[in-house]
Amino acid sequence: MKRILATAVAITSAALLTACSGDDSGMGNHGMDGTSADANSADVMFAQMMVPHHEQAIEMSDVLLAKDGVDPEVVDLAEQIKAAQGPEIEQMNEWLDEWGADMAGGMDHGDGMMSEADMEALADADGASAGDLYLEQMIEHHEGAIDMAESEVSDGKHEGAVAMAESIVETQTAEIATMQDMLAG
Repeated sequence: MKRILATAVAITSAALLTACSGDDSGMGNHGMDGTSADANSADVMFAQMMVPHHEQAIEMSDVLLAKDGVDPEVVDLAEQIKAAQGPEIEQMNEWLDEWGADMAGGMDHGDGMMSEADMEALADADGASAGDLYLEQMIEHHEGAIDMAESEVSDGKHEGAVAMAESIVETQTAEIATMQDMLAG
């Protein structure tokens, strides 16, 4: 139900932004100067929302990696997530700059984002329990990213952003399966 609601909100927001913009670039009034014809408001929203989402995944991974006694497989996964999402953040920020769009801001809890209490629980956990909590939280986090990426695939126009979204859906779906196996094992 949360996925359906999040997708509906994202689609509705993108449609409203485009409809209310008064320009015909398809850019909406989403902090863009309207000079880029190869992106639309869905592309901008994707990048603006995914940057802080990825930043939190890196923060979660950093918290875990600073701990002792964590299962080496979980440590490897956290390092893999950081390595994948760092360059994606850089690319999305470059696109936002090219599109003349506002840079990404913070996100409220939702779309798989962890609350402050969730982040504190991860910071306070130790060893194996930290690894399990990280996996549980990251599954939820990835599910939110997949929802946002699926919206970009269906509504986005920028070839690079759509390709990145498709990659996020594929890789994070596989990582969820891996994390579920780790929790079950």
